[in-house]
Amino acid sequence: MVSKQTILQHHQRLSECRLCPEMIPPVIIGQPVASKILLVGQAPGIREGDLGRPFAWTAGKTLFKWFQSIGVDEESFRRQVYMSAVCRCFPGKNPKAGDRVPNKKEIEVCSQWINKEIAMLQPQLIIPVGKLAISQYLPVSKLVDVIGQSFHQKINGIDTLLVPLPHPSGASTWHRMQPGKGLLKQALEQIAQQPVWAELSSA
Repeated sequence: MVSKQTILQHHQRLSECRLCPEMIPPVIIGQPVASKILLVGQAPGIREGDLGRPFAWTAGKTLFKWFQSIGVDEESFRRQVYMSAVCRCFPGKNPKAGDRVPNKKEIEVCSQWINKEIAMLQPQLIIPVGKLAISQYLPVSKLVDVIGQSFHQKINGIDTLLVPLPHPSGASTWHRMQPGKGLLKQALEQIAQQPVWAELSSA
């Protein structure tokens, strides 16, 4: 098991990253948890910089309600699950609506950090949240093709299980309407069945 000191050293290097000129710091980092579960978000929203933690605003409230429904509250989750993301800085606003989607170069540059985290943690369960995060590991044209299922994958040489979730954005209706609502329930059941998750709910 990786030491907390090693994770903190990684966080220090990560917090100093300024390689993407259009990204808006600070770098958003979760707690230094030596966890066998890795949550992968897309990119921080505008509020996360002020609050200093991932999934700190509206989408986070929804996400943690989902996890509460399978036995783990927000405080326990943050304390016991390593929270990462495809990109770690706020991408800025899209002039038309919502947040700007990180471009391929930004995703590629930022991937060095999550690749190091996978190597350090060797997670048994990876939970990618939202289409951008899911697409880093699985081909996905429609959410209905992947949500509600689990996928055994070798990622960076590590054998792991992927259980994708939809993005809990308030702007999205996918997870509130069928078939999305039912598929989300199936996905959460898949997560709840994993032994590493059961260890969280009993901690």
